Amino acid sequence: MTPIPILLDCDPGHDDAIALLLALASPEVELRGVTTVAGNQTLEKTTANALRVLELMGREDVEVAAGADRPLVREPFVAAYVHGETGLDGSDLRPARGAPVAQHAVDFLAERVAGITLVATGPLTNVALLLARHEERPERIVLMGGAIAEGNVTPAAEFNVWADPEAAKRVFAGGLDLTMVGLDVTHKALVRAEHKERLRAAGRVGRTVAELLDFYDRFHREVYGFDGSPIHDAVALAYAFRPDLLETRELNVEVDTTSDLCRGRTVVDVWRRTGREANARVAVGINSSAFVELLVERIGSL
Repeated sequence: MTPIPILLDCDPGHDDAIALLLALASPEVELRGVTTVAGNQTLEKTTANALRVLELMGREDVEVAAGADRPLVREPFVAAYVHGETGLDGSDLRPARGAPVAQHAVDFLAERVAGITLVATGPLTNVALLLARHEERPERIVLMGGAIAEGNVTPAAEFNVWADPEAAKRVFAGGLDLTMVGLDVTHKALVRAEHKERLRAAGRVGRTVAELLDFYDRFHREVYGFDGSPIHDAVALAYAFRPDLLETRELNVEVDTTSDLCRGRTVVDVWRRTGREANARVAVGINSSAFVELLVERIGSL
């Protein structure tokens, strides 16, 4: 089987870090590079976190390029209330020893994106800038973001889209092969206490992930009453090479950039009431047990 070439654009973040580990653990994936964006934490911290995860795995050969340090037009906002001051609170990961490449993430992507699956798990600032500045396009984009009917940073909006709704609007309007993996499916696949114990017993990497989840669980317990955590970004990464895990529908998605109350809402035309053409595959169902088993098995193998 020929591995699928993937570029990961991310803002680590606990779930981004776990998605990165899933990519490294999966023989179906050839990870061609990592780009970072401000989101869950500042660009400096998300870039350091990507490097820390790669160094944990001894994969310094995977290049990291830092990108946008703020949204296109909005003020920056970080989710320290979810991910902590480092963006990866809860673990004893060493500080990054390496550094990103000198090239900006947008130019890095432009040089490598042809024929590639781009998995975007942070705000879509880098992707929107790629579309604005370069002619090169990925073969397809799988993004973690949005939702049909819920939010996690406001009642109406998911964080990645809310953080830079103007960028998301450009990406959804870009005429690309686009799959939206949103909260409607990620909130249905929780990594629970029994899964953490399997990881803790699996070795150094599994133990690190379990410690990250011990911290990450607090937010989901306090806000949602969940007895575990959704690993949002790992669902999108998994779909890139295991599309059977999700049920999708081709639908029209528009991003609200004008309303204060609904800033960043992904307005998904489920019942095709607008007459607008579909511009994305939208995840509407997930084989939760199969996804969680895949995630735990692969991370446990590292």
